Parts: sequence; C-alpha cells; structure tokens
Amino acid sequence: MNFIRLFKTAIAICLLFVGTVLLNCDAADSKEGHSGAVDSDEFSEYWYAGQAELTRYELQQARYGEIRKGDAVLIFVTEDFLADKQVKYEFGDRNNAVPILKLNFTRKFYTGIYPYSMMSSIFTPVSADKPSLKVTTTVQEWCGHVFIQLNQRNGKYNVQLRSYFQAENDQDFMLDDALLEDEIWTRIRLAPDSLPTGDIELIPGGQFARLRHTPLKVEMATAKLTTTGDTQPSGNDISVYTISYKDIRRTLSIEFEKSFPHRILAWQETQPSGFGPNAKLMTTRAVKTHSIKTDYWSKHKLSDSHLRDELGLIY
Repeated sequence: MNFIRLFKTAIAICLLFVGTVLLNCDAADSKEGHSGAVDSDEFSEYWYAGQAELTRYELQQARYGEIRKGDAVLIFVTEDFLADKQVKYEFGDRNNAVPILKLNFTRKFYTGIYPYSMMSSIFTPVSADKPSLKVTTTVQEWCGHVFIQLNQRNGKYNVQLRSYFQAENDQDFMLDDALLEDEIWTRIRLAPDSLPTGDIELIPGGQFARLRHTPLKVEMATAKLTTTGDTQPSGNDISVYTISYKDIRRTLSIEFEKSFPHRILAWQETQPSGFGPNAKLMTTRAVKTHSIKTDYWSKHKLSDSHLRDELGLIY
C-alpha cells in the first residue's frame, strides 16, 4: 500500500511538472518564479495570475503640425528576466532571473497616405529601488525604420542606435545612470509614491527621441506628483505625475489611479511638432477607452479576433 501511495504521488508530481512546462512554453509571460517580488498579497493576486493587462487609448497624435487620430495600447505583464543576458528567462539556470514588470507600449497612426507604427518595451524589476534593466524602441514608417536599445550595466546605460537616416546611421555609446522617462510608466504601476520630485536628471523617452530625431542624453527636468481632487466612479482618487524638461521643449503629464493597481487613465505630451524655426508647440493626448486582462499570447486563432473589438482597436 505504501508503494502504491508513493507511486501515485510521483505520478501527480510529474503531471504537475509537465503541465507547468507546457504552460510556460507558450505563455510568454507566466506567474512562475516571482520570489523576491513586492511583498503584497494584493500585488500578487493582480499581477501573478498568469494574465496581462491590455489597455487601449484613443490617441490624438501631433505630427508635422497637425493632429492625427490613432490607437495607443499599454500592455503590462510580469515575467522573469535574466539580469546578465537581459532577455526573458525561458529555461536553464535561473540564478540570474529576476521578477520584472514589462510594458509594451504601442502607437499607431497615419500621416497622410502612410502609417506610423511605434513600440517601446520597458523591463523594470519589481523591486522599486532598482533601475530598469533594458528599454527598446522601434519606429516603422514608409521612409524607413529605426531601432534603439538601452541596457543597464555597471551603473551606466549602453546605448545602441540603428537608423535608416544618414545623419544618425549606426551608433554605440554610453549614458550615465539616470531615471529613464520610459520607466516612469512601470514605476507608476509598481510604487508611484517613490517617483522623484523636484529637480531631477532624466533620459528622455525613446518614442519622443525618435519622432524628434533628438540625440539621447541625460537632461535636467522638474517633476511633481499631485492629486487632482477628481475621482473615478469607483471613488478612486486621480493622481498626476508631470515632468517638464529645462533645456528641451517637452512636458509630459500622466494621470493614474492613486490607489492600487494604479491604472493609467490618460496622458498628454507637449512639444514642437514639425521641424525648423517655425515648428509650433502642440499637444498629443491619449485617453483610456477599453481594458481587459487576458493571456494574450495564447489568443492567436481567428476565433480570438473578437478580443480586438473588446479592446476597441481601430488600427
């Protein structure tokens, strides 16, 4: 009887192991391996349920002196990340794996006949006191495409730029460690009260830098965190984090729920639109319209297309 009981137990453990492996082969972002994460049952219940949070925003994008309609989507999900290789952990030795909150930030809009497709990926450790390990940004449009990547190593950011444009070409350089504008989005979701205020050093966002063809460097900015006094129907207060650069003409304000899970409700960016001395300041705006939680990596059949309608996607 003892042998039979042990045999059944071994079979159950094997089935559990196989099921976990199969889940993680396809589910690019799973709840496995979140030891060392924020010590909060509320956080774990929301972020380690094996699903991503997908939110669509109605986008009014300023480009070439005019406002263009489009979609922006923020995809937040947790995963394990290899700190040394700076890629998603999928197999093998997990000693260097750290739990991170990943954001894939996409924008799609048209300028006249041709489309823009932009995406940034931000990889931020769940521990709020650690810098983001990696950020990538790509821009595709009919003139050509551009790629930029920042890797956090030894207290600095290694930057790679690959550009279609002659004035930029291929570049590899270093930046001193500073807060990344791109990681503000993930830090809002992790610990908004830890966002710095006052005079700060900041590396501008990749999508801004690519649209403006602005060299990336550490800039000085002023940051403030406020509560608007407005509330959502749920009674959740609304907070706003605003950064204003001192030497470049750019201001970014992000509205979000003050209480957990700190969902992002809207944002606006004011900066020059167009090029040359006559480029005017214009404001890009994005407002939340739809949101779902799902394991999107498994929703790749034609029968799953209804989820695009649930997200209100147009482009």
